[in-house]
Amino acid sequence: MLVSDAHRFLFVHVQKTGGVSVEHLVRSHLPEVRGIDGLTRHARLGQILAAEPDLVDYWTVGFVRNPWARLVSWYGMVQRFRRLAEQGRPKAQRFLAGEGFMARVARDYADFDAFVLRGPDDWPRLRTPQVAYLTAEGRTADFVGRTESFDADVRTVMVRLGLSDQAPIPRDNAAPPRDYRRDYSPLTRDRVAEVFAADLRAFDYTF
Repeated sequence: MLVSDAHRFLFVHVQKTGGVSVEHLVRSHLPEVRGIDGLTRHARLGQILAAEPDLVDYWTVGFVRNPWARLVSWYGMVQRFRRLAEQGRPKAQRFLAGEGFMARVARDYADFDAFVLRGPDDWPRLRTPQVAYLTAEGRTADFVGRTESFDADVRTVMVRLGLSDQAPIPRDNAAPPRDYRRDYSPLTRDRVAEVFAADLRAFDYTF
């Protein structure tokens, strides 16, 4: 989540949708951006407006992603950190220590099927629809970009903010593209459809 008072701009960062890239891009062009004390990077729009009601009039932006692809990306991130930890990378080892999300996913789910079938019951972040991050009572994000059209949608944001739409768009934390459908069985495919039914309706996503 980032706020630019000079541009009356609010970015709501939904996990695993390219938000780190958006944050880095915005910070590089708008160095005055700020967070909000007491709120995390992935605060929902409702939490943000409860903390600072005056932001209701700011141009609000968020990104979403096909829910099936999003869970593949989430699980892949944990596996990537596990491999790095095994190679002795200190940052990855810190993430996988203790009882945090990364450590528990790496330890508690034997494979991707278990992550999809059990993870949403165990972790609120894995069952919260993306639309819940981008809506509040009487308010919804003004512009919802998509990971599937990331570059074009980011350039739309840049133009709206009066920035050059020719600047390079970073792709931080991005894994190589893959066909997410290969990772699903009928059971896990239907589980995602059940958990994220609100996103399928709101954003017209299909498997």
